Amino acid sequence: MRRNLQTRPVDLARRHGLSTQAVRNYEDAGILPAADRTEHGYRIYTPRHAQALGTFLALVPGHGHPAATAIMQAVNRDDVGEALRLVDESHAQLLEDRRTLEAVEAALKDLVPVAAERGDTFVGPLAGKLGIRPATLRKWERAGLIEPGRDRQTGYRVYRAADVRDAQLVHQLRRGGYPLARIAPLIAQVRTAGGVAPLASMLADWRARLADRGRAMLAGAAALDGYLGSVGVDGQGADALDRVDVDPVVGVRPAG
Repeated sequence: MRRNLQTRPVDLARRHGLSTQAVRNYEDAGILPAADRTEHGYRIYTPRHAQALGTFLALVPGHGHPAATAIMQAVNRDDVGEALRLVDESHAQLLEDRRTLEAVEAALKDLVPVAAERGDTFVGPLAGKLGIRPATLRKWERAGLIEPGRDRQTGYRVYRAADVRDAQLVHQLRRGGYPLARIAPLIAQVRTAGGVAPLASMLADWRARLADRGRAMLAGAAALDGYLGSVGVDGQGADALDRVDVDPVVGVRPAG
């Protein structure tokens, strides 16, 4: 005999330490499938909603809130291809971040004090080389990350070889997700020491965070695969899921 597995919003929220309003907001955003309503207008959640919420929360650590939201929205409108494309985008971004870290490590590996030399660079060419706007270079200058000189005749900013090096390091560290406030003391130490020692702990932390993201993506993929298999990819859809007990962390197990 089929059991009544309907769940109140408050019960679903408590399982994950969320507020009831947060669960309602997730439904309104398309992260959860639309719930049926009682004759008095109250939402009726089922094991499908419980697994959808568990899947979303498993995706967030690896993919971030916006991407996890977009993935669940695509699944719940039966656009599995788009959901998988979004997953691929996150993995591609993680790979790019790994390459960025490798580039930073390579850039710092043989860093030595740069002697003053001729061949200064102006703001436009340097911005173009880095793929940023000139305004970004000026922002970094105000933050003390780069210290260009001035051309005596024109007053234009000029970037010596050491300034270009600093700008390149700032650019790479920003791509790694580090705020200007954390970069400033590191750049200052690099200028003084001319070596990579001040950055060693930061690079190790960065590497660990990338590894954590990779593991989180694996966990999210397992949860998403379980959800896809339960809500339509296997051809049974939501009715099949409503006949099972769902543990949002472990997955689906037959009702008994």
